[in-house]
Order: sequence, then C-alpha cells, then structure tokens
Amino acid sequence: MDTTSKVIVGFIAGVSVGMVLGILYAPQKGATTRKRIARRSGDIVDDVRDAFDDSVDGIKNKYETTKKDAKKWVDKVKK
Repeated sequence: MDTTSKVIVGFIAGVSVGMVLGILYAPQKGATTRKRIARRSGDIVDDVRDAFDDSVDGIKNKYETTKKDAKKWVDKVKK
C-alpha cells in the first residue's frame, strides 16, 4: 500500500471514529442513536470499501506498468 492509500485509509478511519463518538455523546434517545450508528456505519463501510478498491486498482496499474517496462528491458537486453 503506497503512502497516498495509507493517508486515505487513515483519514477515513479518523472520520469514522469521530462520527461514532459524536453520535454516542449526542443527547438523543437510545433508539435514535442506535439507528444513526447503524446508518452511519453502513456509510463508513462503503467509504472504506471504495478506498480499498482504489488502492487495489492503483496496485494493479503499477504492476501492469512494471511488467511492461520489464518486458521492454528484457527485449532490449536480448537484442
């Protein structure tokens, strides 16, 4: 995982913790708070999944680029 991916995941984790703490300390009824936590946790899961997918796509792109560069280098050395 590169630095950008780590920053994105860390940011999302920080926002997630902040939202949960904000909801838990909000002066609302327990049932309302539980509903908000359930709804927000679904949003958090989606955000983390998107960040993970972006990281995987970045890794795949770097792999393909490296693979092509290595093939070019091997072909050049063979000549």
